Amino acid sequence: MTTGTIYLLMLAFAAAVGALAAHFGMPASTQIALAALTGALSTAGWYVYRRRHRQEPTTVQADRNLNLDIGETVTVTAWDAHGRTQVMHRGAAWAARLATGHEARSGWHRIKALDGNTLELEPVDD
Repeated sequence: MTTGTIYLLMLAFAAAVGALAAHFGMPASTQIALAALTGALSTAGWYVYRRRHRQEPTTVQADRNLNLDIGETVTVTAWDAHGRTQVMHRGAAWAARLATGHEARSGWHRIKALDGNTLELEPVDD
């Protein structure tokens, strides 16, 4: 919805340029041409900007906008042989596992993702 609003803003900018052209007494054909050119260039410019600055899509399990627990910290006291543990988070016991590529150690861990009701944890580097 935000992107559509930006495109409408660009077209409103183009209408404002056409209105300024009318204010300065330019002929109607010039007003229309300036408004059309401004609208086309600003819309194309925004499109190119968005394509170049595209963010990598995140999975639903690791999206902070959907899972507010991501980024929170928990304390791990011990890990089992399979890299799993139980942690207290938001007043309840949660199953947790170590994120791939990390070493199992006790202490503070950050929630990296959620897989169902299992937290995926990574150590907090001090």
